[in-house]
Amino acid sequence: MKPRHKRLVLILFGVSVLTVAGLFVLNAFRSNLVFFFSPSEVLAGKVPAKSTFRVGGLVEKGSVVKQPDSLRVAFTVTDLNQKMRVEYEGILPDLFREGQGVIAQGRLTAPGVFRADEVLAKHDENYMPPEVARTLKAVPAAQ
Repeated sequence: MKPRHKRLVLILFGVSVLTVAGLFVLNAFRSNLVFFFSPSEVLAGKVPAKSTFRVGGLVEKGSVVKQPDSLRVAFTVTDLNQKMRVEYEGILPDLFREGQGVIAQGRLTAPGVFRADEVLAKHDENYMPPEVARTLKAVPAAQ
């Protein structure tokens, strides 16, 4: 082989290795991407089937049910238009309260029932996740 051909083979090999590495990175990024939906969007069927996503809104007052001798808890998340039951097993954040903003990450287990792997609560009385704030502004106040 001539030196020119060796160089060409080496360059083609390097480009193919970089292409494969780039595809692995893009695949990992796509599999870790998590989208946010409101309860209205979830119940309208806008969520991809069997995928992990986030649902957020306000914890409905009087909806938190904790099982004794267990870390299981169920509560209802609302966007003031639709309600959705969320089931979670684990320690809730200290700032988790009824009437406060919350985001839960997980997947649907049955129509209208969301099984959360992670629950995030708002930080203080003035903070609300931007997605939740946009969703609540879009829905007319239910009063």
